[in-house]
Amino acid sequence: MPINKIVASKRGKAAAAAAIVAAGISGWTAFTGAKPAPAHPEITPAIIHAAVAKGITPPAVELAIKELIKPWEGVKLTAYIDIVGVVTVCWGETLIDGKSVKLGTTFTLEQCDAMLIQRVIRDYFLPLVDKVDGFAQAPYTVQASMTSGAYNFGTPAQIRSTAAKKVGKNEYKDACEAQTAFNKAGKMIVRGLVLRREMGDAQRIGEAELCVSGL
Repeated sequence: MPINKIVASKRGKAAAAAAIVAAGISGWTAFTGAKPAPAHPEITPAIIHAAVAKGITPPAVELAIKELIKPWEGVKLTAYIDIVGVVTVCWGETLIDGKSVKLGTTFTLEQCDAMLIQRVIRDYFLPLVDKVDGFAQAPYTVQASMTSGAYNFGTPAQIRSTAAKKVGKNEYKDACEAQTAFNKAGKMIVRGLVLRREMGDAQRIGEAELCVSGL
């Protein structure tokens, strides 16, 4: 259970509304046949894969990156050695075109953003589409929250999570709250993870906050 009360917020609702507008502009709505409703029973994993193959970025991916991943992560345009000794660049890239990043290599912000979008789609969003029952039909904010969670604590853990089971039962609010359990480092609750999982802080939306704001 979350430590704090999880409620929809003005900023969360604004982000959810902006994602719907962006879905129309990008061609997602027309291609997938998505209807103006929180959940999307008309969308299947096959439709999502087809849209991605045409180069259309899923609205949940855009939402996760803009509102959750970028604000809670950092970007480095020059490759550096991270705290676990791995050469890293951009928004956490360690491999580019299947090869390890070389120390000192530089990229533009635009290049970093493009790599982040592709990695989020490939490594986090589509595995959830394929492995979590009902994920393809869930509200965009639920998808975005779970994609952000997978980015932070791992896709396999997300697929096995209580949140994933709740999505399979269309219990979306419960799914939003269940993900807040991933708030520990080791066995200790970490305040920064509580903020990220729950209601955020003054500058950043929390995952659960965004999640319930689109229900």
